Amino acid sequence: MRIKTLLEHAATTEAELIIYNDGDDSNPIRLSYRNLYNQAKKKAGLLLNSGVIVQRQIVLIHFRTHLENIIWFWASVIAGCVPCMSTPLVDNDAGRKLHFNHLHSVLEDPVVLTNQDLKDHDFIENSVLRIMVVDDLETGSKPQCSMTHSCSNPVKKNKKEHQQYGVTSEMDLAVLLLTSGSTGNAKAVCLSHKQLYASFRGKLATMPLPSNSALLNWVGLDHVASLVEVHLCAMFAGLDQVHVPATTVISDPLIFLVLLSRHGVSRTFSPHFFLRELQKALEVESPDKVLGINLHRLLYIASGGAPNINTITPGFGMTETCAGAIFNRNFPAADLDAGNEFASLGRCMPGIEMRVSSRAHYNNDEDTIAATGVVGELEIRGEVVFERYFNNEQATRDALTSDGWFKTGDLASIDLNGVLRYAGRLKEEININGVKYLPREIEDAIIRAAIPGLATRACTEGIMVVYEHTYEREDIASRMETLKSITRVVSLFSRVRPRVLPLPPGRLVKSTLGKLSRPKIEAALAHGEYRADEEIDKRICQSYCSLHYKESQTETERMLMRVVMETLDMAGGLDIDAPILSTGVNSVDLIRLKRAIEAAFGIHDVPMLTIMTHATIRSLSKALEDMRQVSPQCQRVGTFNPVVTLQPNGVKTALWLIHPGVGEVLVFLGLAQHFPDRPIYGMRARGFNAGETPFKSLQEVLATYYDALKQQQPQGPYAIAGYSYGSMIAFELAKLLEADGDTVQFLGSFNLPPHIKERMRTLDWTAGALHIAQFCGIITDEQMEQLRSDMPGLQKDQQVARILAVSDSRRCEDLALTPEYLYTWTNVASSLQKIGWEYDPSATVAHMDVFYCQPLKAVARTREEYRNTKLNHWVDFVRDGVRYHEVDGEHYTMIDSKHVYKFHQILKQAMDARGL
Repeated sequence: MRIKTLLEHAATTEAELIIYNDGDDSNPIRLSYRNLYNQAKKKAGLLLNSGVIVQRQIVLIHFRTHLENIIWFWASVIAGCVPCMSTPLVDNDAGRKLHFNHLHSVLEDPVVLTNQDLKDHDFIENSVLRIMVVDDLETGSKPQCSMTHSCSNPVKKNKKEHQQYGVTSEMDLAVLLLTSGSTGNAKAVCLSHKQLYASFRGKLATMPLPSNSALLNWVGLDHVASLVEVHLCAMFAGLDQVHVPATTVISDPLIFLVLLSRHGVSRTFSPHFFLRELQKALEVESPDKVLGINLHRLLYIASGGAPNINTITPGFGMTETCAGAIFNRNFPAADLDAGNEFASLGRCMPGIEMRVSSRAHYNNDEDTIAATGVVGELEIRGEVVFERYFNNEQATRDALTSDGWFKTGDLASIDLNGVLRYAGRLKEEININGVKYLPREIEDAIIRAAIPGLATRACTEGIMVVYEHTYEREDIASRMETLKSITRVVSLFSRVRPRVLPLPPGRLVKSTLGKLSRPKIEAALAHGEYRADEEIDKRICQSYCSLHYKESQTETERMLMRVVMETLDMAGGLDIDAPILSTGVNSVDLIRLKRAIEAAFGIHDVPMLTIMTHATIRSLSKALEDMRQVSPQCQRVGTFNPVVTLQPNGVKTALWLIHPGVGEVLVFLGLAQHFPDRPIYGMRARGFNAGETPFKSLQEVLATYYDALKQQQPQGPYAIAGYSYGSMIAFELAKLLEADGDTVQFLGSFNLPPHIKERMRTLDWTAGALHIAQFCGIITDEQMEQLRSDMPGLQKDQQVARILAVSDSRRCEDLALTPEYLYTWTNVASSLQKIGWEYDPSATVAHMDVFYCQPLKAVARTREEYRNTKLNHWVDFVRDGVRYHEVDGEHYTMIDSKHVYKFHQILKQAMDARGL
């Protein structure tokens, strides 16, 4: 039976796929297996008619969304091809080029299926793989299959291997899965039709699934657990399956529980690191956030990766075994009764058998089977176990014994009851004076000793950056500055603070061709080859910190330090005079910190502006002490200062960012952190804090902002940019500065045309509230349109209540968006809108850079229309010409976490071009 039959059978059921898009956990796409089959069948016809695809062709499937990957996976199957899911690409040019060359060779000149955007973004370094853009297929255009490698030197297909391993019917190759490549280049694991069906039957026999449940997946389909244990297994069982983008659950781990509850999920998969993040989220969130979550149908969470002491069903699986294949269904009772120190992994499911070879086996002596309870190398075979690596005879020979058993590379034993007990990886065994030790036993002994200062619940995954330095070893200032920069960059991308190890020139392990080898460097670290360098660096850093880092002096400073470190999940120390905003925080982090500070210090409300303007432990501690000593009723409103320091460091010209029409500057936090070499200041509108009144005129805004700007930066040149509505204020400020003889060397407009009066006059208090809700991401576009028709006639407080009633409550809580705050915020935004009702641009500035993206639907239909009919009018108000820069995203998302990295690159280039 072939896996095409799996889809055909599933199409006769009522089950469906439920697929969520990135950033939307409320409105999934629902696609029945019947419709999936019809769509895939249609696309299979397009592939076969392309003139490029032939049967048994290996097709590398490379898309960003689960929906696209699934549809084209099945289109390839129906077309008679062998699908291979593309793995995530490394983020450096040289690494990608090596990967592409390897895939071209090992997969024997595959055809890559992808879309135009990914072709332009992910395959810039490609010079060997043939790329077929599916957009061309679907529009009826003749597909342009890029093929830049020399056709006179094609890959030679290994016919001998195909003949040697070639079998008929059910044993034919069905799918290829790429290994992680953690020990070198990725291998392609062959999964046959028969092997896959055997795994389905074995998994469901060992861990049966209720008929009224669903399976959920949020990792890429290139992972064997995602493809086999969720997607294909759900089809075999005739059950619904739910697919969610990884970014959705990683950004808010509690969404994972919500979706499990919403869809009655009985089985899912989650790497260990995410379970740790979920645990941390549950520890800090209020109980109200999990009210209504019902997990009574959840039976299994498969977790790959590092050992997890809270595992319910320990097990064993690999890509070569179609994921999980050995399970301990009697844990923990059986292990407790047997007095086992560690949990056992259980027994084989149907379709697989296991044995343990004695230690003599991997010492190249005569093959023998280890005695009961004796540790040896785990070997497996059966219908569920793969038979070969594709196009890699040497790896296949190395992996299989002469009698056909797969050598897993794991150490284990089998007890009297036939239960597998894991002992570690073969390569991790420690041999000292002829006596062998297992790392896990040593680690467990350390944990059991309960040593003070040892983090027993720390995450088992992390990032380590190793680099060769160019500065002198004694140049401590350069060493520390490099450490800060690397930490900042890695934190921005991964939200994880890395370990950083500088090495002197020539110390990094290289291959014979002079290339850096990540596996060899990892091995060198593991073997202690860099231990002396680590000790030197540790000693230098400690000495620097003792001389330069100021420790907390007061109880308030010590308490606040603990709150900051725990809330932002920071390791190591933080100077009490170091800006908190420079540690890689985003707007949600800042709001979480605000709530944590309020809870820790017993203060009802700590204004966000207080945290942003008192940006160090020392200054914020003093502000908190003042707040605790004075009752809220007695607190006086100080002189309003619109300036918020988003990034204080750097020697380049400061960049001033003017708030959008909602008046807030939190939207700039992510962008500011990408400019470590220049100070970044934001202008925040008046009216957010108690006792403040919103602005009433443009003259009042300009006078306030001009004075504040001059107070902070008395001399030019100036660099100013505004987001949306803020572009108008930036334009007017630039005019004032130029009139006073100052140079405005850079003026940026983020997606705003010069003529805004007509648009502003369509906006009232209700529109302001709705735009804030959309700006914060608590309602969808569809909800906004519905609310727009529901709101007329309601009082302002009723409008706020109506918005919050249908909004994403979890997101509202993350943002601390209460009815009172939304009401106050809307008043601020409404005052700014009214100022725009009578605005007409006049006079000119020296120059301007306009950054534009997908406009609001009410403004223009396309980027091109927006650029050519709205933004083009800036030329009437700029003396030396306007430069236009197209950027990714939409009006409300152009500088969000998804798009900020590319946006900052374009902004930097524009500022460089202006001499900044």
